[in-house]
Amino acid sequence: MNVAIQKTAPASATDPVRVSSRLTAEDVGALIRNEIQVLRIPDFISRDACKQITKGLKSTGYNDYLNAPKVGRIGMSYFETGMKQEIIDHYFETAMDNINLLRAACAPYPCPMDTFRCAMDETWAQGCTLQTLFGKKMFVGLSRCMKPGIPLKAHHDMFGRHAPNTPEAESLISQFAINIYIDVPEKGGEIGMWNDEISDAEFLERRGGDYAIPLEQLGPCDYSAKPENGDLILFNARKLHAVLPGEGVDRLTISGFLGYRGEKEPLTVWS
Repeated sequence: MNVAIQKTAPASATDPVRVSSRLTAEDVGALIRNEIQVLRIPDFISRDACKQITKGLKSTGYNDYLNAPKVGRIGMSYFETGMKQEIIDHYFETAMDNINLLRAACAPYPCPMDTFRCAMDETWAQGCTLQTLFGKKMFVGLSRCMKPGIPLKAHHDMFGRHAPNTPEAESLISQFAINIYIDVPEKGGEIGMWNDEISDAEFLERRGGDYAIPLEQLGPCDYSAKPENGDLILFNARKLHAVLPGEGVDRLTISGFLGYRGEKEPLTVWS
């Protein structure tokens, strides 16, 4: 598949992609204020940790998403529940087990999502906590495996679509994707993003029976970010985004969402 990528310009005051040496409240604030769309922190975890964690994740093994075939995952995304009560029950019943499964796979290193949660809690004045829904703790730390040549089609992420009419979703002001890169191909595997923030109704119409919008239905992405092993990347998950096909090796990440509800509220994380 050939997908055109519009290269980002050199860093400037208006560049949608910011690269910083460490996670700061100022940079997270820039995301929240829509001053930037992507925040990249190189070497958030060490290359040695990436090598060991790659072995642990592959040894644990990946299963396909329930509703996104060809995309492997360890853990479960709330996106998969489809508002079906039996699947929602399973999600919560396995949430803590899956957090511990990821920790075991990453040993003797900390799970990178635990590292992020701790760093974000120390960085944000009001702290960062695990999201609850229906009075239950959610899972966070989904590990995703993208095979060479397989894209993650264009989509946006809306907590309210999967948890409608809940105070947790209705209070959400902004939703950001958290991605920590464990093993990525040298060529391909970029995050491609579009400036559009289409309505959920339009997204559902355009995706049809698919889980997302095929890339060939869209023009070139407006900007992109090429991750490297050990990177942390945060971005505005409400804009259309995709993972472009990689070459040569599986693309392994650990991911979740970061929710913002106001300056005086704690941030929350979930998958």
